[in-house]
Amino acid sequence: MSSHLKQKFSEKIVPHAANLKTMINENGSLKIGEITLAQVFSGMKGMVGMITETSKLDPEEGIRFRGFSIPELRKVLPKVAGGSEPLPEGIFYLMLTGEIPTEVQVQALSSEWERRSNVPEHVFKMLDALPIHTHPMTQFSAAVLAMQTESVFADKYQKGINKKDYWDPMFEDAMNLIARLPRVASYIYRRNYYKNVQIEPLKGADWSANFAHMMGHDTFDVAELMRLYLTIHADHEGGNVSAHSTHLVGSALSDAYYSFSAGLNGLAGPLHGLANQEVIRWILELQKDLGGGLPTKEQIEQYVNKTLVEGKVIPGYGHAVLRKTDPRFIAQMEFAKKYMPDDDIVNIVWRIYEVVPEILSNIKKIQNPWPNVDAHSGALLIHYGIKEYDFFTVMFGVSRALGVLSQLTISRAMGLPIERPSSITSDWIKSKITASKNKEA
Repeated sequence: MSSHLKQKFSEKIVPHAANLKTMINENGSLKIGEITLAQVFSGMKGMVGMITETSKLDPEEGIRFRGFSIPELRKVLPKVAGGSEPLPEGIFYLMLTGEIPTEVQVQALSSEWERRSNVPEHVFKMLDALPIHTHPMTQFSAAVLAMQTESVFADKYQKGINKKDYWDPMFEDAMNLIARLPRVASYIYRRNYYKNVQIEPLKGADWSANFAHMMGHDTFDVAELMRLYLTIHADHEGGNVSAHSTHLVGSALSDAYYSFSAGLNGLAGPLHGLANQEVIRWILELQKDLGGGLPTKEQIEQYVNKTLVEGKVIPGYGHAVLRKTDPRFIAQMEFAKKYMPDDDIVNIVWRIYEVVPEILSNIKKIQNPWPNVDAHSGALLIHYGIKEYDFFTVMFGVSRALGVLSQLTISRAMGLPIERPSSITSDWIKSKITASKNKEA
């Protein structure tokens, strides 16, 4: 499969990169937007400044992966026999090549990742040397860095390689790293929560099912949830912190291990990937404070209002770009209605969904009162006994590797330059404002 996928990628990216160079030469002076002072001071929101081929976030329809929405992908991507959720191998193939793979191609990719999945022993020794209270995301990022000893790109670059071929060893690094992540993540999970009693990987299983198995879950339902979870968290265009961090570090010709570790460190922030941990903690506190069981909508409404009066946010609600309910939330809701419609935590999530948007929409400064992906994911995991919410962001990281590493490979093939935007000082801005006012006078 690697030879097929690599050949397919080469066939796609070489002419694409050449066409882009021609386009830039002929249209480099084309203006695609204006930058305002407010944008400079608001985290560069909405400012166009990078290329990401793998996905694009639509404010109304959510993420489109190479043009396909999440509902569309759940229909057209290959699935296991008897399953209804897409295999993440398929979305990786799609993001890298722009084509929907066949079942045979996806099965071959599963087998290829299985053959590449052997993790060096020193990585496990390093993890075992860390204090057991070390946050799982710290361990995960450290483990990715520890695997940098295996970087094909670093080795080829040191020995000397033509820059037009940089993408080839980057492809190998991306494939190797993605293949090994479930083993590393599950090792951290079993080390932290199951007294380091490890479970060996299965032979012949798909990427998601093997991950679930090594965590200690062998039911078909959990494997299906893992396939859904790892697919819908795979990418989120290029401006989010984890994708941008990976791209930024990779633009300096750092290999996949350095780059992805940087992305994980960004993902670990409470305003990014750690949000899924914050959501389920808040829901469990809500349930406890309201006496356990399934609270009424009225009780939840009172609790939400109390939370807002205390100057706190409702975790899992709002999005920097989306202006409607996140399709990833809807996908998880549909999964829950099929597999766990009577679960109390799941029903609390649904009742919060019935209450919160109306409350938040009455607050003028809130532009998007709708739930995002984090609002639902924790409830599904807890239903199946994956209750250790400190670990949820690690699972997010395993999935996000699919998008950021496919784009890193594409960026290397396109020969994108080092990212180096300019910065200004507050005094510089003040002088500009003063000069503008004097001119108007």
